[in-house]
Amino acid sequence: MSFDLTNEQRQFRDMMRQFVDAEVAPHAAEYDRTQEFPWKSFHACVGLELSSMGIPAEYGGAGADMVTQAIMAEEIARGCASTAVTMLISKLGMLPVMNFGSEEIKKSYLPRVASGEIQSSYCLSEADAGSDVASMRCRATRDGDDYILNGSKYWITNAGISDTYTVFATVDPSLGSRGVTCFLVEKEWGVTVPKLEDKMGLRASPTGEVIFNNVRVPASHRIGEEGEGFKIAMHTLDRSRPTIGAQAVGIAQAGIDYAGQYMKDRHAFGGPIANLQGLRFMLADMAIRTEAARALVYRACSTIDAGDPDGTLTYLGAAAKSFASDTAMSVATDAVQLLGGNGFTKDFPVERFMRDAKITQIYEGTNQVQRVVISKHLLK
Repeated sequence: MSFDLTNEQRQFRDMMRQFVDAEVAPHAAEYDRTQEFPWKSFHACVGLELSSMGIPAEYGGAGADMVTQAIMAEEIARGCASTAVTMLISKLGMLPVMNFGSEEIKKSYLPRVASGEIQSSYCLSEADAGSDVASMRCRATRDGDDYILNGSKYWITNAGISDTYTVFATVDPSLGSRGVTCFLVEKEWGVTVPKLEDKMGLRASPTGEVIFNNVRVPASHRIGEEGEGFKIAMHTLDRSRPTIGAQAVGIAQAGIDYAGQYMKDRHAFGGPIANLQGLRFMLADMAIRTEAARALVYRACSTIDAGDPDGTLTYLGAAAKSFASDTAMSVATDAVQLLGGNGFTKDFPVERFMRDAKITQIYEGTNQVQRVVISKHLLK
């Protein structure tokens, strides 16, 4: 087993760093301030064909391996965590299509996601059914060759921007998780977004409530069979959580990079504060944790690429996501501390890193839920 990147992956990483520094990072603070969708950065990513990375080659994508996709997520998040989400969310929305959808649906939607023509959202959480997915109330009622969707979804990333919504709804609430079913819904069919959240972090990535009021969905747009939705949702999250870990690693690396440079530039006590051992040790600990998080993310991604031969992906994905996001939060907090009072102002980006890091501990399953997943694996 090798833990080294290939030459191609190193070249891709280096190219991504240059691209992000030139085309993404310069816009991050302004998009964070205005809460505007980062269109300039998004279009730049599409121009580099990054939107195709996670889509199979037979459907117009690049078919990149998961480690390479993690490199992409990390490097974009290093410059702008919100822009990283724009490259990850459509892949999340399309994972059920890729793994469980009909050939007709794959051919209809995957090439357009790969080209950046359309974007997708993943609609699982509800107001009273976040981590407790099985208690969802969004209802799908069969009506001839269609289903009628009624209900709402909360905390939906890319709400209002996405062209398609991958929706999980129950065909029978009394069945619990066995009633959950997955559908691909187009925005034009009547999907409404009444409000967006005013968030602490990831402010350029819209998050909001999505409402389905008698939305008619053709049965051909059901993903999998009735009652398979819970399995599809968990299968999908296992394969997306490692890239949330990669996003978190990118935020942490941004904190290390900025704090390290600041320590060399800032003078106190007769020289640069980089000469102060207490601060040097803080930076070293930040780097140690981040490097460990990166390795765990790559390990989980490699397991996906290998087809999960040992059945450990659920465990590794949960471990990678929780450890990397906890690391991002602690490293970003330490970056603020290393800048002192300056770190507490919006004139410096480390406070944004800290705000952006927090959500990585929460979305795609809180880190408390990840520990439930991990402990189940250990005690089975």
